[in-house]
Amino acid sequence: MSNRSTLLPYGALILAMFIWGSSFIALKYAFISYDSSWVIFWRLLFATLFLLLFIPKMSLRSFRPQDLPALLLMALLEPCLYFVFESKAIENTTASQAGMISSMLPVLVALLAAWLLGERLKSRMMIGFLVAILGALWLSLSSSLSDYAPNPLLGNFLEFLAMLCAAFFTISVKRLSQRYNAFFLTGFQSLMGALFFGVLTFASPLSEPMGRDELHFGAIGAIVYLGVVVSFGGYGLYNYALSKVEASQAAGFTNLIPLFSLILGYLLLGETLNSSQLFGCGLIFLGVVGAFYRQKSRG
Repeated sequence: MSNRSTLLPYGALILAMFIWGSSFIALKYAFISYDSSWVIFWRLLFATLFLLLFIPKMSLRSFRPQDLPALLLMALLEPCLYFVFESKAIENTTASQAGMISSMLPVLVALLAAWLLGERLKSRMMIGFLVAILGALWLSLSSSLSDYAPNPLLGNFLEFLAMLCAAFFTISVKRLSQRYNAFFLTGFQSLMGALFFGVLTFASPLSEPMGRDELHFGAIGAIVYLGVVVSFGGYGLYNYALSKVEASQAAGFTNLIPLFSLILGYLLLGETLNSSQLFGCGLIFLGVVGAFYRQKSRG
């Protein structure tokens, strides 16, 4: 029983990474048919409506007014700013490249943990971070323009900004999870995100509405998947795991996201990488793994 309870958070992390890896493909597919702001709004609205089923499990009585600024900051970081950057990133680069940039998250979390939480920052983490940055630049500069990637350099930079938001979010959730459960935090995120993108979408003169004569059921299915499975399932699993394991340890599992996104991008979208891009991916992977590699002691 104890072994099961120990392994459960790690199983939740692996499943969350697969779900998040698939989100790049689902977003890319939905953006083909609909404006990005509408896609994100409906995604978060579906997540919020679905979460109404779990209100009894949210432990609303644990809410303290003094925690509201921290909760609002968490929601501002992710999903609000995170999706502002990532939605534009997906419009400008491929799902596979965006997934590779996301692998830098654990290094960013380690850097922030050293800065904000006073955790020790080892030299190999700094070296790994610099190698990963070099790999991201190499990947971006060696990418050619295509229908799936009209501006890969801009797209990959915006994805990096999204990862910065995700890193700050991880530190924030780690603190808040000491008092609030995964259902409460996920529900608060979804509700605030839906309100944020609702105002942003309906107030923007550049946003194109989803008309009744433009129903694309494949894209609508992708939006529902993003709202229910990714926003609720992915964040719920990740928030649960963060309440059980260290923030840097949980962030380390995000190395699986680019693997899943590369495989799914190839299988579902037909995306491929040239040899120079693969070299850039290798640098990112080497930097991230090198930052967290621990040599086993002998004897």
